[in-house]
Amino acid sequence: MRHKLGYKKLNRTSEHRKALIKNMLNSLIKYEQITTTLPKAKVLKPQADKIITLGKKNNLQNTKILISKLQDTKSANKVKKTLAKRYEGRKGGYTRIIKSGYRYGDNAPLAVIEFVDRDVQAKRVDKKKKDTTKKTEETKAVSA
Repeated sequence: MRHKLGYKKLNRTSEHRKALIKNMLNSLIKYEQITTTLPKAKVLKPQADKIITLGKKNNLQNTKILISKLQDTKSANKVKKTLAKRYEGRKGGYTRIIKSGYRYGDNAPLAVIEFVDRDVQAKRVDKKKKDTTKKTEETKAVSA
């Protein structure tokens, strides 16, 4: 019997769990692939699928719900503009979980959660391009 086994609590209070899921959703939307522990990935997968489904239905109410759940307008815009168009022909299963071994420190099972048909360049959103011309000018000025 499965009485009162609705969801995983992850040994956190409800506020901490909600904040954790919200932050992981925002990271997943931004980078389209994140590495986390297996239980957290299993909790995140249905939430991410629901967010994509909300973004596919294009009306004001769903936009407001998206912004309230994610607390980030950039993420909500990416869901509505990019991800909803990418998955318009798919009826579900927008994410996948790939087991990736165990963490070195505490031997916790790790997993990679990612969008199906993800954009590989999305992982480099925050990485700045190195400006080599500026450094060479500075080294020439210092050495002269």
